[in-house]
Amino acid sequence: KKVSDDAWHVKASSAIIDGEIVVPATDGTTDFSVLQNELKGKSTKIVLVAFDLLYLNGRYIRKVPLFQRKAELKKIIAGTDVQFSESFEIDGNEMFAHACKIGLEGVVSKVRDSVYPVGRTNNWVKKTCAQRETLTIAGFALDDGKWDGIYLARRKGSDLVYAGKVDHGFDKTSAAELRRRLEPLVRKTQPYAKRIAHKGIWVEPKLLAEIEYRAKSAEGKVRHPFFKGLREDL
Repeated sequence: KKVSDDAWHVKASSAIIDGEIVVPATDGTTDFSVLQNELKGKSTKIVLVAFDLLYLNGRYIRKVPLFQRKAELKKIIAGTDVQFSESFEIDGNEMFAHACKIGLEGVVSKVRDSVYPVGRTNNWVKKTCAQRETLTIAGFALDDGKWDGIYLARRKGSDLVYAGKVDHGFDKTSAAELRRRLEPLVRKTQPYAKRIAHKGIWVEPKLLAEIEYRAKSAEGKVRHPFFKGLREDL
């Protein structure tokens, strides 16, 4: 509701804007799990960050160079609550290192005079500071009745292989919601092809989780993992 209200103030009779909704923290960083929680209520914190313009006042401008499209975009959202995604014309490696240092997810590098593409292209490259993977939830853990994370699995053919346990990235709301979703799926046995030596509450492997991590072990277990949210779109 807030984003649609903000969009009404865009200074154009018609426009198609490419952007992303986020919930910014005080330091400017964003968190997908926080956004998920905000989407469940009537949030006033959600912001639309606009980074491209495809159509303006009855005319498709996808073939206009990127820097010109962004110049037009900046004009029509000036003075509104829609935020403009600034471009920085500096060395890519330098920008990436700085983004990771201050805790951003990563950077998107674009050729400044590129057209708006259909499908994947080398003119637009996304590089994340941490690795991400969508993994299957095989079970969850409780410590004296309190939430203690989830067990992960990676599919290899028709088998499920242990991919580690994640106990960071949850708050009270996300933990309670996840437990509510998992409890109807509880089963007696582990869903892994090869049993692991961990005590857990095992579930039918039907839910997928987006996991951010720094590295993987030789066995494929994620290291320093964070839960970023359920993947409902797969």
